[in-house]
Parts: sequence; structure tokens; C-alpha cells
Amino acid sequence: MKAEDARKMTDDALARLATALEQGRSESLTQYLAVMARFHRYSFGNILLILSQRPEATRVAGFNAWRDLGRFVRKGEHGIAIFAPMRLRARAEEVAGEQTGEEPRTVLRFRVVHVFDVAQTDGEPLPEPARVQGDPSVYTTRLQAHVAACGITLDRADVPFGADGVSTGGRIAVRPDLSAAEEFAVIVHELAHELLHRGDDRKDFSTTVRETEAEAVAFVVSAAIGLETGTAASDYIQIYNGDKDTLSRSLDRIQKTASSILAAIGEDAEVDAPPPE
Repeated sequence: MKAEDARKMTDDALARLATALEQGRSESLTQYLAVMARFHRYSFGNILLILSQRPEATRVAGFNAWRDLGRFVRKGEHGIAIFAPMRLRARAEEVAGEQTGEEPRTVLRFRVVHVFDVAQTDGEPLPEPARVQGDPSVYTTRLQAHVAACGITLDRADVPFGADGVSTGGRIAVRPDLSAAEEFAVIVHELAHELLHRGDDRKDFSTTVRETEAEAVAFVVSAAIGLETGTAASDYIQIYNGDKDTLSRSLDRIQKTASSILAAIGEDAEVDAPPPE
């Protein structure tokens, strides 16, 4: 597949998602977020490409990467096209005016590469990832540590009536009677507000967009660690405000925020944070 074909596929997928949201079909975004939870390290554009070509994919890698893991792509399988960055030496017209003798300048370009889902391979069994089956377990402690590292206070007081949690700029409060899974998701939701919606651009986002972005981040992070997410996020997700740029911007923000939280609470995260007061 050529780069222009992959870009068209991405644009078409974004257009279909926008149309579905415009028509009130939030399950389309829920499906996208579920794929994002499985591939949270990928850009939102590559997630759209995976969703368009193989929405049931669970773990993808390149041909050689699978071989290094003792697995081999079956003959006749078609790869999933995604974009990969590469650095190239800048063309002459791109470095015009620069002094000679300097190190050659490089520019970032993207090319199409192909990855394959584990279901397209045979070979050595892969180790099963740890699943929490509805119990966030140590991830809650790691999440608390990350909240503290962000300079945010976390406690269980002063939650408005009818709310599960609240963030007030530098402070997150959660209800004291939540289940372990609910508490984890609520903390992630409120942390997303702290990370996304406390800047000078807060006024650029409606309440609906802010709440949806935070809930989408909570959905992705919760699903990625193995929590049962059900339909909680699909009941009111509506971040489409009439143009694809708005949708694209939100999806990018959701992916980056969820990915950063998951990186912070991963296997190498510190786990010695105190519980909320």
C-alpha cells in the first residue's frame, strides 16, 4: 500500500466515525476506544488504520519482530498498513542558507510499513499478559503515585452530591464508598481533567467535550489494564462538534493522555504511594 492510499484510508475512517457520531451512534467511538486501549502506544491515525483493516486485532508486530519471538507469519496473510517515522537527510532546498561544515540536517518523514496480528501467525506460544478481571489491584497504588508525582492532591472529601469525583485544579477528590474498579476509573477521569482541561485553552472546549475526553481516557486506561468497562462510556460520548478537525484533535488528545497515564502505571512504575486521605 502506498502512503497516499494509507492517508486516504485514515481520512475515510475519520469521516465514517464523524458521520456515525453525528447520527448519534456512539458505539462507533466506543469500538475505536476499545482498539485504542489495545494499541495505546500507537498514534490515533495508526489506530484508525488498524481499526479499518483488522478491528479484531489484539497484538501486532512486524514480520521480523514476530520471527524474533519465535512466531512466523502464515503464507498468504495480508499485512496491516500503518505509518512509521523515519529520519532522512534534508534535501538541498530544505537546508538552503545553512553554513557549510555543519552536521547534515535530517527531516522527519513517514512511510507505510506492514504489521501482522498474532492471529495471522503460528509458532511459539506467547506469555499471557496479566489480567486484573475487574480488580485494578496494584494499578490503583501506581495511579496514586502518578497523581502525587504530578503535584496533585488526592483525597476522599468534599465530593459534590451526585458526583463520584471532582477535580479543582491541583486537587482530586473521590467518593469513599466506590468499588475498587470504580475508584480507579474515577481517579483516571479526574486526572484527565487535570492534565487536559486546566490550561488557558479550557474555554475552547465545551463541557460536553471536556467530560467526554475525560471519560474516554478513563475508558481506554481501564480497558488496557483489564477492567470490565461495559457500556459506561458509550452512553453519552459525543465529541463531534461539526467538523473532522475537532474530532481529530480530541482523539489525539485522548490517545496521548491515556498513553502517558498507562506508561506511568506500567510494570516499572513505583508502587509506594500512600492511599488517599
